[in-house]
Amino acid sequence: MRSLPRLLLIGFAGIALAAPVSGQRPDDQILPKSVELQQQSKQLIATGKLEQAEDLLETSLAVDPRNRGAFVDIARVAEKQHLFGKAIRMTNKALQLEPNDADAIAVQGEAMVEMGATARAQANLQKLHMICGAKACPQIAQLSAAISRGPTVASATAPEVPKKN
Repeated sequence: MRSLPRLLLIGFAGIALAAPVSGQRPDDQILPKSVELQQQSKQLIATGKLEQAEDLLETSLAVDPRNRGAFVDIARVAEKQHLFGKAIRMTNKALQLEPNDADAIAVQGEAMVEMGATARAQANLQKLHMICGAKACPQIAQLSAAISRGPTVASATAPEVPKKN
């Protein structure tokens, strides 16, 4: 009799914790409206309308915050706007949803290269090699080319530091 209240309490706690989980959708079922907005943004990106594309992508995430492709696309837009820190933050959010997202890892690595963090970009490249295995992923070639090329914008816009005599 002494353990009955404890067992009931544990049972009720288990039911209370399991109830919200049973109503959630799997991560791979992104709401169609979110995907539609993301597709529209890709058309805007192709025409160079980056701010409008970013607005659509943010709306896409408001519709379904589990759309990691939208996070990656925002990161791509941020890179085109030379906002490399923002690109890394957005890819981090995508990687929180799926740690092995090859697109997010590659885009993040490219942003790291532009910020001068080539060693961290190399770590991303190694992670891509582990994820892809023997098959050739386009993300590996994409990040390898960025690492070989080196920073294009950051080095061109870095102010010169005067030398002290």
